[in-house]
Amino acid sequence: MSAVLHIDLKNLTHNYKYLRSKITNETKFLAVVKAIAYGSDSVQIAQHLQNLGVDYFGVAYAEEGITLRKNGITIPILVMHAQPENYERIINYNLEPNLYSLRTLHLFSEICLQQEIKSYPVHIKYNSGLNRLGISLNELPKAINSIRKGELKVASVFSHLAASEDDSEKEFTKQQIDSFENFQQQILPSLKEKPLIHHTNTSGILNFPEAHFSMVRSGIGLYGFGNDAKFDKNLKPIASLTAEISQIHQLQKGESLGYNRTFKSNKPIKTATITIGHADGIDRIYGNGKGYVIINDQKAPILGVVCMDMLMVEVTDIACSEGDTVIVFNETYTANELAEAVGTISYELITGIGPRVKRILKKT
Repeated sequence: MSAVLHIDLKNLTHNYKYLRSKITNETKFLAVVKAIAYGSDSVQIAQHLQNLGVDYFGVAYAEEGITLRKNGITIPILVMHAQPENYERIINYNLEPNLYSLRTLHLFSEICLQQEIKSYPVHIKYNSGLNRLGISLNELPKAINSIRKGELKVASVFSHLAASEDDSEKEFTKQQIDSFENFQQQILPSLKEKPLIHHTNTSGILNFPEAHFSMVRSGIGLYGFGNDAKFDKNLKPIASLTAEISQIHQLQKGESLGYNRTFKSNKPIKTATITIGHADGIDRIYGNGKGYVIINDQKAPILGVVCMDMLMVEVTDIACSEGDTVIVFNETYTANELAEAVGTISYELITGIGPRVKRILKKT
C-alpha cells in the first residue's frame, strides 16, 4: 500500500476535552480547521467537533468555509483572512469575515449597503504586536465610521499572540494583552451589541488564563501538540503517517544512491525504498541523513535526496522485508520529534501532507 494518513477521532475528542477543561463553562471555544484541518480532513474533523459542541470554527480563506457549509457544518465560521473578491460568496454561504484593515472594512460595508443587508456579523482584528493583520489604535475612529455606515454587527473583537509558547517572551505577551485590553476599552462603547473577545491560541490557553476573555481559539492543540513538552504529554497526536517498503537493495562500498549521488557508501549496506516522497509532504530537507522513518521500532535514516514519490533509508541492522509497513510519524514517534530533527516545526510537517496520501479515519 502507498502512504496512508490514519486519523484518530478518539484522540481528537481527548484533546478537545483537555483544552476545554482549561477554560470556564462560560468561555466559548473556536476550533481552527484551516489548511484541511492541519493536513488531516477538514470535513470529518469539523463534523466531529461540531458534534462535540464547539462554538465556532476558524478557517483561513472563504473556500475552506464554503466546503464546510456544503458538508453540513451549521455553526458560525470565522474567515480569518477574508479576501474582498470573495465577500459576496462569504455572504451567500453565511460565513463571517475578519475585517482586518480600513480597506476591508470599507469594502465590506459598501457591499452591505448596496445589497441592503443590515447587521451582518463581522469580526474586527486588532494588531496587538504580531504585525501580520489588524487595525491599529489610531485607525479606530475611521474603523468605527465604517462599521456604523455599513450597519455591521461586530460578532467579535480579537487579536493574536505572537509568542505565547515562549517563556523568554512573557513580558512581550503581557504587553500584547495590555494593549488589546486598551483597544477593547476604546472600541466597545461604540458598538451596539457586546461582541465576543478572543486573543489566545493553544499556547495562550495553556499559559495565559488571564487572557481567555469570552472565547479562545485552538488549532495545533486539537491535533495533538501543545508547543511545550509539559503540555504535549497531556495531548494525543490524532494523525499517524505510514508507508511501506517497495524494494530492498544491497549496496557495495563505493556505490551511490539517489539523485546527484549525494550519498556514497563507505561500506556494504542494505537499503530500503519507501513509498513516500516530497510530493507527499516529506520535503527534501529530510534527506541526507537528517530525517528518518521507523521500521520495526528502529530508526532508519533517510539516505541521499528525497525523491518526488519515494525515499531511501538504511536498514543494514534492521530485520525487514519488502511489503513491510513503515512509520513516518505516529503517537509514539511524533511529528514534532521528526520535524525538530531537521530544524522545523510540527505545523509545517503535518500541514504539508499531500492530497494523494490516503486518509483513513478511526472512530473508536
